[in-house]
Amino acid sequence: MQLVFAALLSTTTTRRLAIGIDVGTGSARAGIVDVTSGALLATHKRDIKTWSPKPDYFEQSSEDVWAACAECVRKALAMAGASASDVIGIGFDATCSLVCVDSENKPVGVDPDLRRADERNIILWADHRANDIAAAINAKGHARLATVGGAISPEMEVPKMLWLKQHLPDAFARVISGGKFLDLPDYLTYRATDCTDDVRSLCTVVCKWNYDANGEGTGVGFDRNFLGSVGFADNELSDYTIGARVAAPGEPVAGGLGPKAAADFGLLAGTALAVGMIDAHAGGIGCLGAKLNGAGGLSPSSPLAEASPLSSRLALIAGTSTCHMASSSAPCFVPGVWGPYWSAMVPGLYLNEGGQSAAGSLLDHFVHTHAAYSELEELARARGVPPTIALNERLKEMASAAGTSVAVLARDVHVTPDALGNRSPLADPLMRAAVVGLGLSATLDDLAFLYLAAVQALAYQTRHIIEAMEEAGHPPITSVIACGGLSKNVLYVSTHADVLGRTIYLPVQDEAVLLGAAILGTVAAGAHPSIAVAMERMSAVGTTVRPGGGEGGGDVELHERKYRVFRKMTEDQRAYRNIMAGG
Repeated sequence: MQLVFAALLSTTTTRRLAIGIDVGTGSARAGIVDVTSGALLATHKRDIKTWSPKPDYFEQSSEDVWAACAECVRKALAMAGASASDVIGIGFDATCSLVCVDSENKPVGVDPDLRRADERNIILWADHRANDIAAAINAKGHARLATVGGAISPEMEVPKMLWLKQHLPDAFARVISGGKFLDLPDYLTYRATDCTDDVRSLCTVVCKWNYDANGEGTGVGFDRNFLGSVGFADNELSDYTIGARVAAPGEPVAGGLGPKAAADFGLLAGTALAVGMIDAHAGGIGCLGAKLNGAGGLSPSSPLAEASPLSSRLALIAGTSTCHMASSSAPCFVPGVWGPYWSAMVPGLYLNEGGQSAAGSLLDHFVHTHAAYSELEELARARGVPPTIALNERLKEMASAAGTSVAVLARDVHVTPDALGNRSPLADPLMRAAVVGLGLSATLDDLAFLYLAAVQALAYQTRHIIEAMEEAGHPPITSVIACGGLSKNVLYVSTHADVLGRTIYLPVQDEAVLLGAAILGTVAAGAHPSIAVAMERMSAVGTTVRPGGGEGGGDVELHERKYRVFRKMTEDQRAYRNIMAGG
């Protein structure tokens, strides 16, 4: 379909295109998007390197990430048959990972055992080396923690920077002596200006740096009292180091794309460059504005804060990890859920953000480490489908043979999915995944049961997060718009519809994150007057999955019972930890 679009557009005399660049956990991607329709004309993907020197440590390289972005842009342009002059704007999104550079914008290494390995200068979002530091910060109970659900996460940047100060003081000193700590989306924008304009995104600093922003416009900025209370001296995190200027996503960066960056990407210097945002938030921009059932768009003629449809929608950004993004016109404080963040995703609205640190990665782990995985690979090759599709098909065959629904097959297998801790709504990084119902056999069918139970567990945790939001006063969530890699898994989507009792909407463009980044570029270029307008004009719903209408098989009573087990398993695990601690 992308090639058809490209062929059709190549016959026109003028083209107005935007480029979205998305850096996820394991790869970089670039997408070429038609500014008017939002049609995705071509994409290219390149894997990026990740080092894991020990458990809970994950490191990447800013040079490798930049090279991957450049390759993706060049190849996507070629695939779309587009020229540099067709591109009016460019926007970045990326994982909320910490980038460390010195006074010459050169990488500063973050590996404690390889202190000369400057290539490894990114502490990945999933890195939990700062668990103890985050716990110590939370024990202080500072008022600034109110906007992170009452507990800072080791995935955020303040604990990571403090870990560097305590464990790699030489590296920390190199950064604060004229260098910079940047969130990865901000680094990419900074690099795109040839390192001449260090503007930070309101999205990154509010969500991951404990920056103070609110709808009243009071008390806005970095909270120096908070930074001092956790262990930073007054002169250590200067505005130069962590950002002196903050702008909203989609705002144009002065001067646009720098000459060196333009040469790397095969684009024109001065091409409009947008302030970027976190990848999950770009997914929300790329999917939440669509009209549902032919109506209920954002109504760009009215103030966005009055756009009630957004308050009832949840964006489920499902990939390696999963984010649950919900907006509201008034701030809502939810224990264990991040936010409320003013204008962090949709301008003019507060954002609450739940999440699962392990989602697609959890399913991959269960599947790839199972004794029957080699047999699954053979089955997948024979059918010409990926392993997870082969498992979905196997489950349908087993359910058909048993005369039951797919959901019932995992009746006696129960999972909690917190392999990387519980991000929401418990905000407990020490939680771990658990399985109840294992026997002594390890057949392909056993793998299918475990995989199904894990899919169900992710849906149960999503329900737990939504219930926590609504119990805290968030407007009721009536519809869910899903995007990301896991949204292409029909079992995952239908199970969520059944468990949540809500219709799941899938965007017509299955790369909503790339579309969101491109939308930022269109706004920076002036092709649309605002993000709200661009969201409605450039996104649309493609497929709807209703409760009981998909591969999960409905079974409301079964899911109610399994959800009760799920909640009790999480409570019990915390009780076990208390017992082992001497309680």
